[in-house]
Amino acid sequence: MSDAHLLNITIVGGGTAGWMTAAAFSHFLGPTARITLVESDAIGTIGVGEATIPQIRMFNQALGIDEDEFIRATQASFKLGIEFVGWLRPGSHYMHAFGDVGRNVGVCGFQHLWSRAERLGIAAPLGDYTLNDLAARMGKMHRGAPVIARTVPEMPHAFHFDAGLYAAFLRRYAEARGVTRIEGTITEVRRDHAGGDVTDLVLASGATLGGDLFVDCSGLAALLLGKTLGVGYEDWTHWLPCDRALAVPCEKVAEITPYTRSTAHDAGWQWRIPLQHRTGNGRVYCSQYISDDEAAASLLAHLDGKPLADPRPIRFTTGRRARAWSHNVVAVGLSSGFLEPLESTSIHLIQSAISRILKFLPAGRQSAVERDEYNRQVAFEMERIRDFIILHYWANERDEPFWRACRAMPLPDSLAERIELFRASGHIFRDGEELFSEVGWMQVLIGQGITPATSHIMAEAVSEAELKEYLATIAALYRREAEAYPSHEQFIARHCAAPAMALAE
Repeated sequence: MSDAHLLNITIVGGGTAGWMTAAAFSHFLGPTARITLVESDAIGTIGVGEATIPQIRMFNQALGIDEDEFIRATQASFKLGIEFVGWLRPGSHYMHAFGDVGRNVGVCGFQHLWSRAERLGIAAPLGDYTLNDLAARMGKMHRGAPVIARTVPEMPHAFHFDAGLYAAFLRRYAEARGVTRIEGTITEVRRDHAGGDVTDLVLASGATLGGDLFVDCSGLAALLLGKTLGVGYEDWTHWLPCDRALAVPCEKVAEITPYTRSTAHDAGWQWRIPLQHRTGNGRVYCSQYISDDEAAASLLAHLDGKPLADPRPIRFTTGRRARAWSHNVVAVGLSSGFLEPLESTSIHLIQSAISRILKFLPAGRQSAVERDEYNRQVAFEMERIRDFIILHYWANERDEPFWRACRAMPLPDSLAERIELFRASGHIFRDGEELFSEVGWMQVLIGQGITPATSHIMAEAVSEAELKEYLATIAALYRREAEAYPSHEQFIARHCAAPAMALAE
């Protein structure tokens, strides 16, 4: 293809967002585009997105990346879900596990059967009917077809990985497919005076870099979309008041658990993400209720092992840009908005933005109607994830000032209506292409203490004896399946141990 017909794409910023974008564009656009990425080693990246959801597997598979090679390169471990400790009240815990929960009966969702059994006093905890939950709590791991019965569903998984190593892995992938990396700091952004499009980036070296489409992966700085184009920011701190985080790795001293742990504290929460070579930890908190020094002391006091660095501070405002695509600039990653990593959605939002850009990418100049539809879809996705995260904070029975304030806050109408529908009748309906499915909402609603007053007529018609037997059969079947799996560490050692871990075995 002649240079005149190439789409010239310039990516501003590296890190996970920049190199995921570069890798995907180089793979899918091939010879139709010239892709350049500019970044500076002097500018650090946040890199706290070490926990993912199962959709990351689709991204890697689409790029032809071998899963075990990726795991070894990024010191990854497997993730079957997220354990929430103390979120309802101190001492409480539940798992938001990937995959199915129980089994529906016709049009009757499993939550109707379970909630009726709960009212009758014959239900086990919801996690006992969830293969991923059982396997996670047993410290087990398996890929592929079930072991003991074909009627058991496959167990979906995601990963914990080192975000810096993942970016480096994708950089090698992208550069091998023609992406040009330029090291440099941007000192000026030039725009077309007539239409307002970005035309050139001026680097500290004096070099200029043009483009037809600019992808802003500059993180919270939002160099192009925010600072240059002046796109406004929609602040969501009245719903998600945490505004700071501290991140610190520590030595790996315990068994590598196949799940992320989120533990509620007096003014926020702490994450624990186990990798093969270390454990990632962080404290998310609201500075109105706790000082930075107090948060750091609490974080360090709750580590499994010796810290490997000083806690790294991150300040943020939850929310999103009013538009993710403006003129010829589209934001990917934190430059488009920030949602705290409670449900491991940061890397997924990068992935979905890349997929959406590729779907909308025209041969010529982008039209306003295409940008408007793109922005509508981004807003919808982020607002539904926002609602899901708010639910964790609002539905609590804790007695600290921070948690009382969260419980008292007015909810978005979209969330309030969903909660009331479930509380009244157990119904959950997925809204279009929102990220979290009915079973995800079910686990968090029930885990946060919200249970239905009534069930579907089909569930109410089942006799107590039949219901008890049905639930016991599912629980026993899934438990036997999980017990047949190897341990998480055994599975890694057999299939995908990074060199350091392989030597230790």
